[in-house]
Amino acid sequence: MSNVIHLNVPSQRQSGAARRAALIASFARHRRFGDDVFWLKENAELLNILECTGLSLPDQALEPHQRFYDHVEKRLGFFPQYYRFLLSICLDLEDLGMAGSKAEALSHWVAREGLAEAELSDLQRLEARRLMRRRGVDPLPGDAGLEDRVRRFIDRSDTFAMPNKKAAYELTHIVFYLSEYGRRDPDLSQDARTSLEFAGILAYLDQNADLLAEICVAMRYAGEEPSEIWETWLERETHRFGVETGPQVNTADNYHDYFVCNWLMAVSGRDAFRKPASDERMAFFRAAPFAAPLREISECMFRLEDARSADWDSMRGHVEDSLTETGHEILCEAQKSSAKFEDFFAGFARTGLRGVAL
Repeated sequence: MSNVIHLNVPSQRQSGAARRAALIASFARHRRFGDDVFWLKENAELLNILECTGLSLPDQALEPHQRFYDHVEKRLGFFPQYYRFLLSICLDLEDLGMAGSKAEALSHWVAREGLAEAELSDLQRLEARRLMRRRGVDPLPGDAGLEDRVRRFIDRSDTFAMPNKKAAYELTHIVFYLSEYGRRDPDLSQDARTSLEFAGILAYLDQNADLLAEICVAMRYAGEEPSEIWETWLERETHRFGVETGPQVNTADNYHDYFVCNWLMAVSGRDAFRKPASDERMAFFRAAPFAAPLREISECMFRLEDARSADWDSMRGHVEDSLTETGHEILCEAQKSSAKFEDFFAGFARTGLRGVAL
C-alpha cells in the first residue's frame, strides 16, 4: 500500500520498565477516582496485559495500588456486581509481586455467594471460572457444558464473515480464556481458526486496530501466525498514537486501542509501550485512520440485490468500482492477507435467503 508511515524513534531517556511503572501510576492515581467502574475497567485491563506478557516492572511499581489492595474486600462486599473486575485486579497484583494472599479467600467467598451463577452470558461465566481457577476455585462446578457451548459459538465461522463487532470481541475473549492468556493450548478446531481469520479480514477492511490487535493476539495464543500484512499495519498504528499529559486532558480517549496494540507488540516480540509516560494524568489518541472501505463494500453489495453473488470473481469488478483509491488499496491488501478471502466473501455476500418462499 502507498500509505506507509515511518515509525517514531523511541525515547532513550526512559527505560521500558520505568515507562510501564509510570503507566500504572497514571491509571491508578490520575485519570479516574473513587469507585468509578471505569477506573476498575482501565486498571484491570492494564494489569492483565502486564501480568500475562511478563513485561518487567521496577521495584515499587505496584505501590500506587497498595491502598486498593488493602481495602479490596470492603469494595467487593459493597460492590459485588463488579466482582470480576475486583478479582482480576487483586489476582494480577499478587501475581505481579504484591505481598499478600487475599485473592484465594475472595475467590472462595465469591463462589459461596453464587455471584457467577447470576451471570446471563456464557462468556462472563467462562471469565469468572478462569479467574477463580487461578486460585483453585471453580465457581460453577455443576456446569460441565460451559466450554462445549462457547466452542459451538466460535466454531460457527459464518457468524464472523458478517460485520458484528460484539460477536468478534466475544470470539477473541473466549480464546483468551480457553488459552489461559497464552499459557496453554486452547485446542481450537479448524472452524474456530477460520472464525478468527474471517474476523481479522473484516477488522482490517474496517481499519479497526483495536479489534484486529485482539484477533492477532488470540491467533498467537492458538498457535497461529497472523498475517504479516495485519501485524505490520498494526505496528505502524501503534507508533502513530499521540500521548497528552496534564490535568486538562480528556480521558474520553483511545486508551484501550493503545493497550491492545501494545499487548500485541509484546506478544509478537516487538517493542511495547514505547511512548514516554509520566506519573500524571495521561490520554492516548490514535492518529486519524485512513478511510476504511468496509461500509462502501457492504453498501455496494446491498444495492446489487438479486444480482448479488457469493462468488468473489463475479463481484470483484462491482465492488472495486465503488471504492476510493485508498479503499481499493486496502481491499487489495485484505485479499493478499488471507488465503481464505474468497471463502470469507461467500459468507459476507449474504445470499442465503434467495429462493426462499416468504
